[in-house]
Amino acid sequence: MIVLSSPKGWTGSKFVDGLQIEGTFRAHQVPLQIDDDHPGHLELLEERLKSYRPEELFDERGRLLEELAELAPVGERRMGANPHANGGLLLKDLVMPDFRKHAVEVPAPGTVKAADTYVLGEFFRDVAKLNRKQRNFRIFGPDETLSNRLNAVFEVTNRQWDARTQDNDAFLDSDGRVMEMLSEHQYEGWLEGYLLTGRHGLFNSYEAFIHIIDSMFNQHAKWLKVTSGIPWRKKIASLNYLLASHVWQQAHNGFTHQDPGFIDHVVNKKASIVRVYLPPDANCLLAVWDHCLRSRHYVNVVIAGKYKAPQWLSMDEAVKHCTAGIGKWHWASNDGDAEPDVVMACCGDVPTLETLAAVSILREHLPELKVRVVNVVDLMKLQPASEHPHGLSDEHFDALFTRDKPIIFAFHGYPSLVHQLTYRRANHDNLHVRGYKEEGTITTTFDMTVLNELDRYHLVMDTIDRLPQTGDNGARLKQQLTDKLQEHFVYIRKYGLDMPEILNWKWIN
Repeated sequence: MIVLSSPKGWTGSKFVDGLQIEGTFRAHQVPLQIDDDHPGHLELLEERLKSYRPEELFDERGRLLEELAELAPVGERRMGANPHANGGLLLKDLVMPDFRKHAVEVPAPGTVKAADTYVLGEFFRDVAKLNRKQRNFRIFGPDETLSNRLNAVFEVTNRQWDARTQDNDAFLDSDGRVMEMLSEHQYEGWLEGYLLTGRHGLFNSYEAFIHIIDSMFNQHAKWLKVTSGIPWRKKIASLNYLLASHVWQQAHNGFTHQDPGFIDHVVNKKASIVRVYLPPDANCLLAVWDHCLRSRHYVNVVIAGKYKAPQWLSMDEAVKHCTAGIGKWHWASNDGDAEPDVVMACCGDVPTLETLAAVSILREHLPELKVRVVNVVDLMKLQPASEHPHGLSDEHFDALFTRDKPIIFAFHGYPSLVHQLTYRRANHDNLHVRGYKEEGTITTTFDMTVLNELDRYHLVMDTIDRLPQTGDNGARLKQQLTDKLQEHFVYIRKYGLDMPEILNWKWIN
């Protein structure tokens, strides 16, 4: 490596209007303003350009002298033609394991529990193992691989480490495929470079702190957008984010660790580039990641939980559901082939749990209501097809959400994002979204949903408010749930745990 240290603005104008330029911050501004108000600057510009002695570089016709042109590299030695600067030329497909082998057995919805990212870690372990010889797959993260429950990865590889070690160190060696250090900027830069030179990888992070690299994500997404239209620029592996330890699972760390806003930031980028997935369980998470690691030239954002939670779909059902990206859960709905009275929609693992719990309350206390449950895995399905390649047609959207029935939508992130994505839909005026509204603290897991009114009780009350036909029965149920919220408030402050009926709740079909 050759390191050249030079003054800022070196070889430019040393002084302009009595102010020093070379070697000062002014060299990074516009040192020579060339306009009618600064006629003397034109002479300074001419003096500067002549200092390069162009007569020694070009002939009388303005062509670069032949002996100088011969100094330029040719073929792949040219900077723009070097394969390492066009990583798609070097890209090889990953050897992919069969993700179905890691399936969680789900004999019926909600009958078993699993930690979604722990299951995913076993899949990543197999990816790392199968691609050891190719040496083209790495996992990047700010010291959170274990924290995000990707433990199984360390069964086949370690953290990359070339410095001194201590007796109590673990999972370190000079050939590890896991890159960890508490610096999101460092790892975003390394991962982008890794992808740009024809390899594969992913970035796993706490959801709240991925914001640290917002501007770096911006530039990579813009680069993907521009280069996708350049024929000779070959596609590279997608930039994949796994956001675990998410907003609804940070009750122990508190308000500082509760922020789902990266999704909002991502969806503002070009629709042809960005994808956002919120799988509701482990089998869906596996299906989504198999797709993401095979994809090219996208930014994939996947949000998943790391604690044990109910599992809803068998592997075959999960593959079908994730391929569609959105769908009605017939087993949770009771509207049959008729129009529902209300659509209960959900996107994200915790919102899905609370929605199904709300549906169970409605079915027990207001059994005459026809309820349709719609689950969203691919967030971009909410946009019209004219706005995003994954978007639903208006006909398909209306078939799921109806054109005139109330929609109670439980969403992982900020509610305004769902409105942003659906504002052109026919039934938008009947859409009511619950999500994170910047309320949080160190509390119980369920109380996090209560603070943000995403919990099952609020979802039921929202439904009653929009269905006058529930009458006195609805009013009585609403009062019962108001009392239940007060009981919850008292209970968690006395015992420090959620009520048994919350902790032990199970879906009963």
